[in-house]
Amino acid sequence: MSRGRESTTLLVGGTVLADPESDAVTADVLVRGGVIDRVGDLSRERADETIDCTGRWILPGFIDAHSHADGTVFSRAVQEANLRQGVTTVITGQDGVGFAPGSGAYATEYFGSLNGTHPTYTGGGVAELLAGYDAATALNVGYLVPAGTVRHEVVGDEARPATSDELAEMAALVEVGMREGALGLSTGLDYVPGIFATTAELTALAAPVARHDGVHVSHMRGGYEHASGDGIAELQTIAEASGVRTHVSHFHGPAQLVRRLVDEANDRIELTFDAYPYRRGFTLLAMPVLPPALLALGTSHVVATLTDSRSRAALLDSWAAVVAARPDMGPNWAEHATIAHAGSEQYTWTGGMTLAEAAGREARDPLELAMLILAASGLQTTAVIANPRQREIGELAEVFRHPRHVAGSDGIHLGSHPHPRAWGTFARFLARHVRDRGDLSLGEAVAHLSTTAAETMRLGARGRIRTGWIADLAIVDVAEVADHADYARPRTLATGIDDVLVGGVPVLRAGALTGATPGTGIRRSQDMKHEGGTR
Repeated sequence: MSRGRESTTLLVGGTVLADPESDAVTADVLVRGGVIDRVGDLSRERADETIDCTGRWILPGFIDAHSHADGTVFSRAVQEANLRQGVTTVITGQDGVGFAPGSGAYATEYFGSLNGTHPTYTGGGVAELLAGYDAATALNVGYLVPAGTVRHEVVGDEARPATSDELAEMAALVEVGMREGALGLSTGLDYVPGIFATTAELTALAAPVARHDGVHVSHMRGGYEHASGDGIAELQTIAEASGVRTHVSHFHGPAQLVRRLVDEANDRIELTFDAYPYRRGFTLLAMPVLPPALLALGTSHVVATLTDSRSRAALLDSWAAVVAARPDMGPNWAEHATIAHAGSEQYTWTGGMTLAEAAGREARDPLELAMLILAASGLQTTAVIANPRQREIGELAEVFRHPRHVAGSDGIHLGSHPHPRAWGTFARFLARHVRDRGDLSLGEAVAHLSTTAAETMRLGARGRIRTGWIADLAIVDVAEVADHADYARPRTLATGIDDVLVGGVPVLRAGALTGATPGTGIRRSQDMKHEGGTR
């Protein structure tokens, strides 16, 4: 190949579904220099590489609207887990906690068991963080300015409102992050210090996001389920005062409630949400088993309390009944909480065991064992949680069918027994909810898995197959696609998607990684131009 000539890849014989509004057509796709050059009968065309797509569908690459691959995306195993599901872009900086701005120490300490550690970022801001993803991974990475990280940088973890000067400094950090290409703002209103932010503070931080046409992505305050109404009401107040577009993270709950709240909110603001097709959840173990007031005092204080035998005994005596009475836990909660990542060598043996099983082995109270594991790990312990009332698949489908829904795995790749959603979400949508149950047509699935997320996150020329658009493409055998990860074997790869292009470069070929790393840190301002103007 001559120096300077743009490389070409030709996809032949596939069925192209360009976007949710288009009819499927049998066609070839020529990719040149990272973008889609032509679609049609290209039987006489020659290219540097040809991929036979006969019997398969050529779809826009999928976008994971809620990912915790911030620090793990450089791992080949994490790239493979995503690409084998057709995912070409992950959106990070979720739940108000991320590496930038600042040194990254706060995110590493607090969310290390979720986001991992970043191998190259040592400080700075969004620009430095995004640059670290360029040509360093097979996946594209979008980033949200995390409001909790911003608050930690300016106010620390103090349980108080920000002063006017502090608020101005925080808003300035958000403004800089947006100028450097962030997609929006994320808030985690059950985490420290995001839990201390007032609605007025969040509105002030959302204002620069709105000016840049970014999106406010929120883990709502006070839990979900039947408390979701209050959370949506707060987000609506923020949106109406600031003008920001709004997206709700991992919005699971009773189908009728979720659909009603989303519909009512969209009468007044622009709101989307993500959800994944699993009946169990995943959490930092400290969240459901320790008092929020204790967690608000910070990691070092919590660890000291749990380490001291008298303090721990007093906490056990006062808190055990509260945990058992929680609607998301129940009296048999220890049988439904499985250790995903113990975070301490002392307790690695608990991985994959329920707390009831592990406590039985130790002849110890399950809540006390949970406290000991948390103390030993510096709270870096995660668990898969089976809700006492597990919804039927049909009820989940009612949530997914809502037109404002997009797919988000909430994927976490760390631990000996993580949640299988990181390995199976997108394949399960296609296999169960498109092919097997017919809850969604394939065109509707393209909207939920790609197009709507691209538009919501303002990813520019992604999410559709059009001339001149970025060639992030998944080649899917719809008859064979399947997820295989389960709670016993959560790291099992999906099948049925063997070829994927990112930025026009084959990154998955015949089911194996090619070793190419064309992924980029997506800058909102960089990738906005495409046919029809700016989005």
